[in-house]
Amino acid sequence: MRLLRAFPSRLALALCGLAASAFVPSIAFADTYPSKPITLMVGYPPGGSTDLTGRALGVELSHRLGVPVIIDNIGGAGGVIGAQKVANAAPDGYTLLLGANNEVAISKLVNASVRYEQKDFTPIGLVASQPLVLVAAPAAGVKNAGELLALLKKNPGKYSYGSSGVGTSLHLAGEMLKQQGGVAMTHVPYRGVAPLTNDLLGGNIDFGMFVLSSALPYIRSGKMVALGTTEARRSAITPDLPALGETPALQRMDIGVWFALMGPAKLPEPVLARLKKALDETLQSPDFRKKMEATSSVVPLAPLDIDRFLVTETAKYRNIVQFANIKE
Repeated sequence: MRLLRAFPSRLALALCGLAASAFVPSIAFADTYPSKPITLMVGYPPGGSTDLTGRALGVELSHRLGVPVIIDNIGGAGGVIGAQKVANAAPDGYTLLLGANNEVAISKLVNASVRYEQKDFTPIGLVASQPLVLVAAPAAGVKNAGELLALLKKNPGKYSYGSSGVGTSLHLAGEMLKQQGGVAMTHVPYRGVAPLTNDLLGGNIDFGMFVLSSALPYIRSGKMVALGTTEARRSAITPDLPALGETPALQRMDIGVWFALMGPAKLPEPVLARLKKALDETLQSPDFRKKMEATSSVVPLAPLDIDRFLVTETAKYRNIVQFANIKE
């Protein structure tokens, strides 16, 4: 009887010991992370808006985490190749992704061959965003979104707009405009912004959807006419440019490009908490905000619920993809 009474106590002690042994490494990991350089993957070549955001973020994170943050540019497939590498990485906090909405939320909706899902990442936080802008060639003869809609309704199917590729946020913005405005316009995909810019400046296409930072120099010089930015309100960077949503038929127009810090799925809670803290401090840095403003991006005023944000954004993109039957 004495042995029977003693057995539960010994079992409880053994279980407590196992629990403690599992808990100690977690505490140790929290205390020692990070202890070596962190790789921040950017799925685009150097020089673009995602890369510039990643490099500015890397400097800030390095300062706050006390280790080097190395930018690894792996271009290709609209950011998908770089994102896949992070999805496949060990969930130890040493391989992160500075991802844009294209590879994080849109690619899988338009391309069934993309192997990863959003659940293959741990969202850490939104870093910055900027609107897109719909522009016209001066020869097109329209100066605002209202005139554009009137022109398109009078000439259904006659005009085209260009974007930097099928399934990009720029393409989806053009289709959202068609959906909300009830107009027809042919999408012409280009292999990047440079050829689209050349064709619009050369008069080979009348309209184009650009990331704001790419078009702004041409808008300021008068070589392109800004018909409106694509977010719900005017950008703080360009308060002089109207938002497309100011036109009654387009009042639900709200789409842009954003950049989020992501890790592989199952990132340990202590590591996630450390990275969130470093990111939150970065977002409050006046120097970081100035760097983002110089690239036409805006930093969120306060940390937002990144999980809810991704659900809302993905639902928005899914609606547009289904409306336009976009497939890559």
